[in-house]
This record gives sequence, C-alpha cells and structure tokens, in this order.
Amino acid sequence: MLDEKSLIALRAALTEYLRVKKLRKTPERFAILDKVAEMNRHFDIDTLYAAIDADGFHVSRATLYNTMDLFTDCGIVRRHQFGTQPAQYEIAAGISNHLHLICRQCGKIKEAKDPELVQFINTRHYSAFQNSYFSLYVYGTCNACVRRNKRTKKNSN
Repeated sequence: MLDEKSLIALRAALTEYLRVKKLRKTPERFAILDKVAEMNRHFDIDTLYAAIDADGFHVSRATLYNTMDLFTDCGIVRRHQFGTQPAQYEIAAGISNHLHLICRQCGKIKEAKDPELVQFINTRHYSAFQNSYFSLYVYGTCNACVRRNKRTKKNSN
C-alpha cells in the first residue's frame, strides 16, 4: 500500500500521461488507480475486479484490462507473466530490481532481493541499449511443496 505522497505522485503521472496522449480523465481510471495503490502484492485482473466490486464501484473486466494496459504503458504498473498463470501486476512506484521466485507446483510467488546480482546486472553494458530496470523469474519448488512431497512420498511407501 502506498502512502499519500506516492498516491498523489501517481495521480499526477496519470493525469500528465492522459493529457499528452489526449485521453479522457475518467473517474473509472482514477478509481482503479486508487485500488491498485492499495495492493501490497502481485495481483491479477480477477483480484482487482473483486476488490473494486467490494467497494461498490462497478466497472467491466474489459475496462480493467484496458486500464491496466494504459497503466503499464504509463509506467504505473509492471505486468508479469509467470508461467501459465494469468498476467500478474505490481505497482512500479518504489519497486527496486528484484527476483520473482515462482513455485511450479503451487504457483506461489515470492519476491527476493539479491544485491550481488543487481550490482552485476547494473554494471553490464549492452550495445545500443540502456537499462531501465530488470525483473528476473526463477522457477522451482517452494519449501512448503518440497515438505508436502516428502510427506506424500513417505506415506505412500
């Protein structure tokens, strides 16, 4: 969840983006932005839809998809595709470069920081390319699933 100062900055960034692109400043876009700012983890469209609906603000899923595309283009959110799961989003404000550890068994996503890896990638130079940020996906099995697999295997013997 973002603080009030960060939310104001996001609203200003969205307002400027809409002005430059000559798009309408609709109440739906700002209501969606406010709800996105409340998210403190990765979320998908269904989670966002349920959160907005629970507040009594009704928008279509098509509006959510279109708005999230707009927010991605604007740089407000980052869109991730973790394996076969639905697209996941996270708010971009205040997020540093990090790893996503994805369990292939249960689908759980955990964020991890690796300062050495960040430093290494930040020192890399690529011809005709300037880095902005990076996001790395690491697939494997979480500890909970490893323990569950061991118990299942032990019980089946």
